[in-house]
Amino acid sequence: METYSDILGHADAPDFATKLHELDHEGTLDVVYVAASDLARRRMRLRSKAGRDVAIALPRDVRLSEGVVLRMDAEGALVVRVEAERWLRIRPTDAASALRVGYHAGNLHWRVKFDTSDLLIGIETELETYIARLSDLVNAGQATILGEEVSA
Repeated sequence: METYSDILGHADAPDFATKLHELDHEGTLDVVYVAASDLARRRMRLRSKAGRDVAIALPRDVRLSEGVVLRMDAEGALVVRVEAERWLRIRPTDAASALRVGYHAGNLHWRVKFDTSDLLIGIETELETYIARLSDLVNAGQATILGEEVSA
């Protein structure tokens, strides 16, 4: 297992972009996919696209992000890609309902973001779990589930 404890740079940086492009054409560019919800983690074990076991152990002041280069040498490179995020869009029927929906999501420790009057809940498990947990609010007419969205 390869362990990475530092970030070399970013794939978009001019000094990395050209070399990574060449490595990609040579078939020696490997990628490790990280869930957006895991970007704040400092330690994790993953499997790269090429099937290599990868351990990441970063210092506290270093954060992962899209395009981070973990390795680049004569044998190839390893770049971090962030998986697309799935969101469940909820529309509360009024201000009081919005407070209830927000309170409910907070009690369940769900990741949320706001888009005008809608609440978007970060989907980290099966969609049915979220729908079941929201069913009382939906059945009471306090919210409408508008559906799932994917963001890169």
